[in-house]
Amino acid sequence: MVEFNDIELLEMFRNPATQHYGFNLIVEKYKERLYWHIRKIVIDHDDADDVLQNTLIKAWNGLISFREESGLFTWLYRIATNESITHLNKKRRRFLVPIIDVEKELSNSLETDPWFDSDEIQLKFQKALLRLPEKQRIVFNLRYFEEMPYEEMSKILQTSEGALKASFHHAMKKLELYLSND
Repeated sequence: MVEFNDIELLEMFRNPATQHYGFNLIVEKYKERLYWHIRKIVIDHDDADDVLQNTLIKAWNGLISFREESGLFTWLYRIATNESITHLNKKRRRFLVPIIDVEKELSNSLETDPWFDSDEIQLKFQKALLRLPEKQRIVFNLRYFEEMPYEEMSKILQTSEGALKASFHHAMKKLELYLSND
């Protein structure tokens, strides 16, 4: 299959004759990376699928007015991050539970997830990640798992590079503490 760059994909999307084909190619190019980014935030597979669908719907609706001030990938990640946070907030409000209880629920769902089957170290690490504040967890995931530069993270999360570096540093210290105490 021919790999198109983002400019070519956007041109296809903006052409009414190839709009659907262009969007399908964008989805194929980014859906797996978006899914795993979302999954690391919401943890549950079904929730991640729902959030990915919402992300793609928002992308479809917003692509026509996308001004290319950032890269397509950055723009999609920003939508996915915002949709993930919105999903977690709705979950908290729906069940009228404090954040700590939602994190316990997510932690419990890790134990039954086949993705972590018989990998105690990975399970312990993921549970430690869930104990981080939401922003630190997102920053850690983007930096550690995605190896994303702070400059790009800054565009996605719309915050300064210095704040992101501080969040990552605090997340690392907390993870070290959590992992050494458990």
